[in-house]
Amino acid sequence: MNVLMLSWEYPPLVVGGLGRHVHALATGLVREGHSVVVVSRDHPDAPADAVVEGVRVVRVAEDPPLVPFEELLAWVMALNHGLVRAALGALEDFTPDVIHAHDWLVAHAAKTLKDHTGAPVVATVHATEAGRHQGFLPGPVNRAVHSVEWWLTYEARRVITCSQYMHDQVVDLFALPPAKVDVVPNGIDLEHWAADPTQVGAMRAHLSPGGAPLLLFAGRLEYEKGVQTVLAALPRLRRRHPGLRLVVAGVGTHEDELRALARTLRVSRAVTFMGFLEPADLAVLAAAADCALVPSIYEPFGMVALECAAAGTPLVVADTGGLREFVDHDTTGLRFAPGDHAALAGAVTRLLGDDVLAQRLVREARTLLALRYTWAAIARRTAAVFAQAVREERSLRAGFVAEAKVPLRVLYGRSDLLSGTDQA
Repeated sequence: MNVLMLSWEYPPLVVGGLGRHVHALATGLVREGHSVVVVSRDHPDAPADAVVEGVRVVRVAEDPPLVPFEELLAWVMALNHGLVRAALGALEDFTPDVIHAHDWLVAHAAKTLKDHTGAPVVATVHATEAGRHQGFLPGPVNRAVHSVEWWLTYEARRVITCSQYMHDQVVDLFALPPAKVDVVPNGIDLEHWAADPTQVGAMRAHLSPGGAPLLLFAGRLEYEKGVQTVLAALPRLRRRHPGLRLVVAGVGTHEDELRALARTLRVSRAVTFMGFLEPADLAVLAAAADCALVPSIYEPFGMVALECAAAGTPLVVADTGGLREFVDHDTTGLRFAPGDHAALAGAVTRLLGDDVLAQRLVREARTLLALRYTWAAIARRTAAVFAQAVREERSLRAGFVAEAKVPLRVLYGRSDLLSGTDQA
């Protein structure tokens, strides 16, 4: 099957989990025998058009006038213009069977290419604007994003979500038939998250030279990711575990507020903000930590939970969204009520005080990863959704042509619409 993927990020350009997801899925599909072309934004360290790991990656530079990302809607429209241009160039020697659109940021390009090629769109909804704002759409930009999300799911032949939680959310938000939405989780490559023990030891010695407990948060620094809950728990945790340290790996618009909160709570010396880390470095850091925290208020899936589990780090996560579908409390991790810093501190204290529990949680989590979350399995499930979309599209078009023959002749009075000749 020929797959044309549209994504606003693709390695080495990685903003969050979406870019890593698209990369792993694209390479997984190639290993399953499919042909994949990914069209994405350019990056100074990547060629404009190259085959990387079996995937043809076509990158597009921004067109003038350059629109700052802060002007989000204008920036997205400019991005989609470039994506269409780059995709049309790739289509000169590539005929897609399906167009795979990742999130609303590529919706306009997906619609244009669907009309141009006749290939069905499969849309993966990684998150929703309403979900990010706890069910509210506070401003005109939020409402505009929501409308594009609805439009993308309407134009798509099938919709993929990463969890049952997200399935139910998009069905409700966008009034979709439940049978149109498929649940295909994110995947993980266990080998890529196996860190070198020497590097792990060096990282541990650097971040906690006295051997005190080391906690990790990895992810975007946005309100919905819940880092503020971890900071609020730190005074209580440091009273129980003197010297305990927190490492925050990630970037985002909430960083200045989080740093200010750490100062207000008088824990800033116990917190290290490390910025964005490449996956290999994150694997080392995760393996060095005693506990990985995923304190999200809103979390469609929680890719970082899989990554840290693969690195052998026990999990303490918020009981919300897709996280609860991977983290079974007391089996593959510990859960706490979102936003409850006392409950978070209690779960961490329990974990740090019970090595047998910590080792069992890691073992059970890695077993589950190997059973259900390999990228080979995820690629096969995604390809099955593609095949279903193609079948449905062909069936719909065949039915439309059969039913439309007479009305078209009556409406337009042109026999050439059916005969294929041009009499204009």
